[in-house]
Amino acid sequence: MAKKVTTLFVRDTGISLLVIKGGRIEKWASLPLQPGLVTQGLIADEAQVAARIEQVFEETKTKKKNVVTALSGHDSLYRIITLPELPDAVLPEAIRREARRTIPTPLEEVYYSYQRLPSSKGETRLFLVTFPRNSADALVRTLRRAGVKPYVMDLAPLALSRIPDEPRAIIVNARLDHVDVIALTDRLPQVVRRVSLPTETQSLEERLPFIAEEFNRTVAFYNSSHTDKPLDAGVPVFVCGDLAGVPQTWQAVVGGAGYTVSALRPPLEAPEGFNTDEFMVNIGLALKEAPVEKEGVNISLVDFNALPEAYVPPRFSIVRVLLPVVTVVGIALVVLAVILVLTNRSQIAALQSETQVAEASVAQLQTETGTLRTEVGSATTLANELTNRLVTMERARASLYLDLREIADLAKTNPGLTLGKVVHGGTSITVAGTATNVNAIYAYAHALRDSPRFSRVWVRGVSGEFSFDFTVTPE
Repeated sequence: MAKKVTTLFVRDTGISLLVIKGGRIEKWASLPLQPGLVTQGLIADEAQVAARIEQVFEETKTKKKNVVTALSGHDSLYRIITLPELPDAVLPEAIRREARRTIPTPLEEVYYSYQRLPSSKGETRLFLVTFPRNSADALVRTLRRAGVKPYVMDLAPLALSRIPDEPRAIIVNARLDHVDVIALTDRLPQVVRRVSLPTETQSLEERLPFIAEEFNRTVAFYNSSHTDKPLDAGVPVFVCGDLAGVPQTWQAVVGGAGYTVSALRPPLEAPEGFNTDEFMVNIGLALKEAPVEKEGVNISLVDFNALPEAYVPPRFSIVRVLLPVVTVVGIALVVLAVILVLTNRSQIAALQSETQVAEASVAQLQTETGTLRTEVGSATTLANELTNRLVTMERARASLYLDLREIADLAKTNPGLTLGKVVHGGTSITVAGTATNVNAIYAYAHALRDSPRFSRVWVRGVSGEFSFDFTVTPE
């Protein structure tokens, strides 16, 4: 049976609802929002937005359960990070530490989600995204106020990156208030930029210079770190949003680099009167739950549920459903047993004798069970102790790795300095090396001292040949 998927996207200027079933668009509707109700993805007036959401569901007669939704992606950060291969028990803590180190926003102000990626032996690659807590909380509160039950959340740029069937591509999604530029390679969104456009300009044409500037900045940023395989003219460029309706402006956006530009087209059959660009994010959300089934697809590998754990609905439990039924059946059996006993009074004495024998057997079994429980308890205690030791060792190994990598990374940023001996002693780290001048040594010492991974840096000695010897204390 074909799966039905209901998607809802709330952006600054409107609400769009899309329902697909079996790869076909079944229902769609959109409602505009007054300026100020939603600003840069943050719902400012939850009551009015909730009322508009209720309206769009009622007009389309769509059920409000199991809805797939998305955040706009404003103030979100995307990273592909690499860690050493770690056990599942310590991986979340290692990711949290790495996120705290690489993400400029305090983790207390954001939610973060991640997905494992194909990795080489000995390492763990992950796609990590952070997004503002206040935006996510406001969206979930508004949906609940409207009676909508979300169970999957995504980010709009990641939904868009799911549409092109290309291993390498650039997506430009331009609206009057913002532009998204997404660079896709190896089926991964390698660079994702979302920028608000100036509000003083009145038309999309007036904002073309800003869109072109953001396109060039994204391509240059990617190419600077991928010189072996840059985003050259052979990479297709896809446009969507308001920009898709003005094809005469496309070359002005990409400049004279020779890119082939076309409108982004989803792999769905659109009915007559359906405005694809109005629902492009919804289509990406729908493909998340009902992907196109064909061989050799090149759609994005990134596919995880960004809905914060506190909002994830409880999973279906067959025990919870069957428990009332089992209780009723049990009561019925007890009543039946009582009736039978009352009807057959002559058998009560014999049953009592058999019961006494059974009770004696039960008592013996309980004694044996108690002995076994004691032995199992001892074995469980030992196993827990060994597990705790293993987790502690793995955490220490991960922390040691991150300390050493921080020391090496900070040294690389100082071209006048060369590391020599680095010895990690657990509670302190000895760092020695040479430099072209004494200023490079003290600049490196200051960088170590400013790092959140180290609480103290002691310069034990600096020789006349610009050799140095530090003692670094991990945090």
